[in-house]
Amino acid sequence: MTAWKSGAPLEVLTLGLQGEVFALEAAHVREILDLIPVTGVPNSQPFVGGLINVRGKVLPLADLRLKFGMELRPPTIDTRIVVTEVMIDGDPVIVGIRADKVYEITQVAASDLEETPRIGMRWRPEYIRCIAKRGAEFIVVLDLERIFSRGDARDDAAAPSQRSAA
Repeated sequence: MTAWKSGAPLEVLTLGLQGEVFALEAAHVREILDLIPVTGVPNSQPFVGGLINVRGKVLPLADLRLKFGMELRPPTIDTRIVVTEVMIDGDPVIVGIRADKVYEITQVAASDLEETPRIGMRWRPEYIRCIAKRGAEFIVVLDLERIFSRGDARDDAAAPSQRSAA
């Protein structure tokens, strides 16, 4: 049973992607880095098109804006890399996720978490774990395991020329 469905609060890291607020479960987050050099990988999945070196370890770098069909923009002074651990096909995998901005780690009460509506969503509902209410705004809590699932045949098909160099 999901922790928040059992009444426990959910601790999340909030981040910005193109002006939208998303959240990752804090339990998945390992560290937050300033933007570092990215090496492009030819013929890779469009949204995981680069590699980064984090203290001698090579990690894939994902840009969720591509997964969500958002416009690519150059990095800014606020751009960060959120290093996460995700279970992929039963194995833990360390992945960097590029964020336009990282806001905070916060707890959301179970009473402020809702199931993802199946219609009317801008984002594919299978990529969303739940919706968190915070005051008058909603925060989309992402399901990283589903986003990085290798079985997703409907992956984004952004042309390599649309990718950002950094």
